[in-house]
Amino acid sequence: MQDKQPSGRLFSSSKQAGKAGSPPPSQTLMRGLDVIEAVSEGIEDIADLAIKTGMTYSTAHRILSALQARHYVTRDPVRGYRLGRKLLELGYRAHSQIDLVRLAHPLLESLAKETSDTVHLGYTEEEQVIYLDKIASRRAVEISSRIGGGKPLISTGIGKALLLDSDETEWRHIYERSTHLLREPGTLEQWLKLMREYVKQGYSYDLGEDEQSIRCVAAPIRDSSSRIIAAISVSSTVDYMSLERMEQLAPVVQRSAKLISAELGDATA
Repeated sequence: MQDKQPSGRLFSSSKQAGKAGSPPPSQTLMRGLDVIEAVSEGIEDIADLAIKTGMTYSTAHRILSALQARHYVTRDPVRGYRLGRKLLELGYRAHSQIDLVRLAHPLLESLAKETSDTVHLGYTEEEQVIYLDKIASRRAVEISSRIGGGKPLISTGIGKALLLDSDETEWRHIYERSTHLLREPGTLEQWLKLMREYVKQGYSYDLGEDEQSIRCVAAPIRDSSSRIIAAISVSSTVDYMSLERMEQLAPVVQRSAKLISAELGDATA
């Protein structure tokens, strides 16, 4: 258990910002975080919050209003300010990601052993795939991805798998904002046709759109509400990934994705 910080230091982040040798963070952002932490400690009204954080009343009120508008803080008529539903949502997501890795890892190891290829687990964040786990290939193959690193949705197999439930409006937006990241950009209609085909199949490919020599097969992972929350992929170089082998791997990858989904409570898996 961590020791509780002294109250005099708990909200020192904005006061200490900009020390020599480090770039000054946004003062408004730091004050917003101070307000959230103060509310989490049970500060119920603006006057007490202003005293606790060292802000003026008007500044505290302005930041609280912004946080309320984005649902990070809410105001109960009886109990005063409380943490809002957005923080509950973000906390749930963070917990889900940790739980996802724990549940998925043994199945990813089995998939890597079965295929002898690199296996990835990733989710989407701001139009990028963020890799949560990676099992390295048994082959002498180097793939540049890393846990915690990101790659574009548009150019990766996992990225496309994460988009399988999105509508064509979202696909268009992804194409318009990210087509320049493809190795060989095609037309919008080619992209939409490709995504429609992947939806029918329930899995997706990377055919060298991200790295010219790399191919992968990916499938989505669903939670208890059958919503896509992540995806897995099997990747290797084109030497080991002919189109015929990719077609053979597709049901294998889908099976592993469904097993992970079932662990997360997806009744359709």
